[in-house]
This record gives sequence, C-alpha cells and structure tokens, in this order.
Amino acid sequence: MATHFSPCSSSSTNFLPSTCFKNETTVLFSRFAVTVPRKSTWVTQIHSRIQGRKHFHIKSSNGHPLNAVSLHDGEMSLSEEFLSAVREELRMCKSLKRLILRDHIVMTFQKVVHVDYTSNVYISLLFSAQSFILMLRRDFGIGLDGSPTAKENDKSEGKEKPGIPISEAEKEESTLSITVVGASGDLAKKKIFPALFALFYEDWLPENFTVFGYARTKLTDEELRNMISGTLTCRIDQRENCEDKMDQFLKRCFYHAGQYDSEGDFSELDSKLKEKEAGKVSNRLFYLSIPPNIFVDVVRSASLRASSLNGWTRVIVEKPFGRDSESSGELTRCLKQYLTEDQIFRIDHYLGKELVENLSVLRFSNLVFEPLWSRDYIRNVQLIFSEDFGTEGRGGYFDNYGIIRDIMQNHLLQILALFAMETPVSLDAEDVRNEKVKVLRSMKPLQLEDVIVGQYKGHSKSGRSYPAYTDDPTVPKDSRTPTFAAAALFINNARWDGVPFLMKAGKALHTRRAEVRVQFRHVPGNLYKRNFGTDLDKATNELVLRVQPDEAIYLKINNKVPGLGMRLDRSDLNLLYSASEIIKAYVSIRRYPREIPDAYERLLLDAIAGERRLFIRSDELDAAWALFTPMLKELEQKKIVPELYPHGSRGPVGAHYLAAKYNVRWGDLSSDDS
Repeated sequence: MATHFSPCSSSSTNFLPSTCFKNETTVLFSRFAVTVPRKSTWVTQIHSRIQGRKHFHIKSSNGHPLNAVSLHDGEMSLSEEFLSAVREELRMCKSLKRLILRDHIVMTFQKVVHVDYTSNVYISLLFSAQSFILMLRRDFGIGLDGSPTAKENDKSEGKEKPGIPISEAEKEESTLSITVVGASGDLAKKKIFPALFALFYEDWLPENFTVFGYARTKLTDEELRNMISGTLTCRIDQRENCEDKMDQFLKRCFYHAGQYDSEGDFSELDSKLKEKEAGKVSNRLFYLSIPPNIFVDVVRSASLRASSLNGWTRVIVEKPFGRDSESSGELTRCLKQYLTEDQIFRIDHYLGKELVENLSVLRFSNLVFEPLWSRDYIRNVQLIFSEDFGTEGRGGYFDNYGIIRDIMQNHLLQILALFAMETPVSLDAEDVRNEKVKVLRSMKPLQLEDVIVGQYKGHSKSGRSYPAYTDDPTVPKDSRTPTFAAAALFINNARWDGVPFLMKAGKALHTRRAEVRVQFRHVPGNLYKRNFGTDLDKATNELVLRVQPDEAIYLKINNKVPGLGMRLDRSDLNLLYSASEIIKAYVSIRRYPREIPDAYERLLLDAIAGERRLFIRSDELDAAWALFTPMLKELEQKKIVPELYPHGSRGPVGAHYLAAKYNVRWGDLSSDDS
C-alpha cells in the first residue's frame, strides 16, 4: 500500500492510521490472526461493544488451523507454538520504541490481508496493539522484547494463576495524568484548573493523579502554582479543610515549557509523566486550551511522543471547530490521522450546564410533558442567549467568527437537538448522539431571509458612555461582523413539522441570560377568552428553562385571582436552583441548597470516565455546519451590513419583525421577564 504524507501535519513524519488505536477484538501478526472471545478477562472493558463468540479461531497465514488457544474452566491460555511466534515478532522490534512496534504490527497485517486500512473490514479486524501488549504482560507473562516476565513462571500449586482483569488492575495500579496545553491562557486559569480542583475537593478524581501545565511561557512548577492558586475557590458550602485540600492539589500540579509543534518538547513531557506514573498503568488526558490553528500540531506531537502505552489517551478539543463545513471537515480529517473518534472529545461547555442536562430528564421522566412535546401542542420554541457586555478585548478573536459561529451554530443548536430529539434507545452516548444527528439532518438549511444580523453601536446613558463594537482597538473600523443574530429554523419530521424554532443571540444587550422558552398553543374555544382581552398571548402556557443566571425551571399557567370577581392572572409554577427570589408576592425558596457544579467540572469528569454523551461526534458536527454554511457564505459574499442597535438595548428592531413573520412574540419581552 502506498504511503501518503498528510498536508495537515507540519512534519513529514508519517503517523499510524487512526485505526491502530481502536479497541477491537482481533489481534493480528504477520503469521496469525487471533479472534478473542467476549469472555476473555483482558477485554472486560470493551466486551459490551463487541459480538461475543464461543470459540477461538486461529489460523496460520496459509489458512490451516493452528492449535494456539485452549480454554479450561473459563480461563484462557495460549499454546507454546503461538507464544513462540509472538516472541519472535516482538524480538524483531526489540530495538524499536513501542510506538514503532504498533506500526510494525499494523503494517505486517496489511501485507497479509491486502486491504485498505480505511475499509470497514480493516477496522472491524484490528485490535489495539496497546491493549495487546498489556495483555501479553499481564495475562501471559510476555515482555515487550518477547522475553518471559516473572509472571509467566509464577505458579501456585502447579497451576498458573488466572489473568488479572483490566478493571481491577486499573483500579489498583492505574494513574491519571492530565495535561492542560495552553496552561498560561485565561481559559486554563479561570475555568480548567478551578474545575480540576473542584473535582479533587469533592473526591471525584482517582487517588493517583497529576496535573501538568504545558505552554510556551517559561515557568517553574512553583510559578504555575502561584498563578493558579488565586483562581481556586471552594464551594460556598465549603468544609473546614479547604485550605488543606488546596495545598494538596497544588502539590500535584507541575509545569513543562515547550513549543506546540515540537516533538522533542513533548518527549521531555513524556519523560516527566512517566516519572510521576512510576511504572503504573498510565491514562492520559490532554486538554487543548489553545487557538484552533495549532490543534493539529499539538495532537501530532502528543500522539507521537506522549501517548500512553498501556492505558488510554484522550484529547479534549475546545471550539471553534472550524469556520464552515470545509474547514471543519479538514480539521476532523487531520485530527483523525493521529487519533480515533473515540479519543477526540469535542467540548461544548453549554452541554455540561445543569439545566441542559435536566432538559432530557424533564421530558423523558415526566409523563405530563412527553405527550405534549410535539407540533400538536407546541406553537414555537425560542432559544435565547444574551450578554450585557461587549467583546472587551476579545475583538480580535470574535471578529473572525461572529455571533453566529460563536454561539448559535454550537451552543444553541446543541440545545435545540437535545430538546427536539426522539426518545433514544438508551442513555448510552452513541444512542443519544444518534438521535441528535437525526434531528440535525431533518432540518432545512438556514435561509438568509430567515436571519437578522446586527452590530452594537456606541451609546450614552445616565452620563455614562458605552463603546461601539468597532471602537475595540482589535476590531477593524469597517467590520461587518455581527454581534447579534436572530434566526428561524424548521425541522422537517412528523413531530415538529411547521413549528418555528427561533434563535436569538447577542452581545451588549440589556441583560445577561440564556434560556429555552416553549410556548404552547392557545386553548381551543377558551371559555375565559374575554377575560384576557384581545391579547391571547397573555393566556398562553409557557415552559421556561433558564440556563443562566439563577438556574430555574418554571411553567406559566393561568389562574383566578382570589376575590369575588372573575379576574385571571398568569402565575409561575417554579423550581429555583440557585437563588431565592420573590415572584408576585410569593416567596420561592431555593430547592437545592448546594452550589451547582460548573459545566467544566461535569465535562472533565465525563472525559476521564470515557463518557461521550455530552461531547460532539464528527458526523454531528458535519450536520450542524451543513445547516449554517450556505447562509454564512451568502451573508459574506453579499456583504450584508448588520443593523445597528444601541449598546445596552434589546437588540435590532429586525428581530421583532422576524418573529412576527411567524406569528411569534419573543418571550423575554414581557414585563415579568425583563
């Protein structure tokens, strides 16, 4: 098979095809193909993903059966003939690094079966060489160089001890190494390190863990600790040992300075990681808190020089994931030269927020809502995001993307997909993400006539001046980048046909909020219609999920005002998560007194556990960009000038005309929601 060099890499180094990292069920060498059964002790972690088989089928390269494996009382053993062949293969790589050993195993397999490594046949057959090496060492006593280890000769009463299941071994012997790439940046200091400390504070991290910061800035371990110590905080309901916990956490934080595209610097990082791991099974998590233009350089260097050899390696990638379908697809293709899809964790921190998590619980575990969750009862759905501040120093980054790419295409669209998806088969990550992809693929690409864009201008109020977007020194004076956008989207399926999903996102608006508003249809033949007058919207039931600030869920219902007359009012049935407040003279006490974890805590914990439900899959990303890319290109090609709106206002007037076009009134404009 011809060797190809990727344009994604800044080096001419040819890396392994992404499939060599996959945990499948077949181990392959140049002479033998071994199909491992589901009940084998060393594949306990992946047996639920694969098809179980009752027997081993091992054949030599000429197709004749080879008596390689025997089963006794549920235990697995290998014939001496097969073990000798394995040792011979390993001795061939004795002088090479383990990474090259993986390459050798892959290439020898390619020569035997003569298939393209991108084919489904190849993917379904190839088993991770990392797991195989670990299995050889643990269960069969074969070292990396092919020589017997002590375990092979470890006998008890004439009987070989059974292999140690990986789950037990990892529990007792594994380490977790978290490397924050871009450790000197604001995101790392303000979000990632505090989230890691919060997990440590709540005893969610394993006993053996270390945190490494990696960046170009020259820092010592102590300087890193001093830098992040000021951002670490304990819960409001803190315990007395907060300071002790903080000291313990900081002692586990280390720093390594290096270039993002330097394999040598990552090799040095690898040496430091191994020193801390002390020979235990190493699981490594890399968090890329860096600009997207250096994602691939870091992934290449880390994969080549700092991957775990006997545990898992995972990479968290921050948005933006490209600017359109083409750039997003290219980024995915480049990352997959060095990682498998299962190793890539594309993070959208909004998916880790408490109310977004509660969205599916509210719907699927409450009988009162699921029958109403369709076009028959829901008139429209609104997804609203607003900030009461401008770019404030981030103008250089923001001007390259704009509010549509920065907020709507990811945060709001992800919430929409969760809201509108069908009931998944299970809560397994793939089942949930499959349903989200179905929703996105059922949506019509966004049309320019269904989009309003705006940009905030300077404004003076109460003797105070507020700057315009173009007053930011990092923004071009003639910039047409929208800081506000409103859009109407539609889902072409039986459940949601004809229901407008309205999105609105903007900076420098009158308030800070993020919420989902579900407006239900009017009551047919309402007996109390005259009590509401001509404005039937006042009689509309509305379900509101406030994501931020002061997380809450409340349902607007109609009720009679106490008294002798017949006067109707709209009241809220509410669940307040994080703040006590007075609503219409009724005191609402916070239901859950504990402080709500930050979204990054939840997502970091999920990445450590390998839970992918709240992370974005590549086909999900493709479907999301397919909705917005044609409109974004048309917007830029036609050089549409955004409508100006005053800093601190409710946004451009065009947003109200867009809503009226579909007979909708924005829910955040009512007096009790302002």
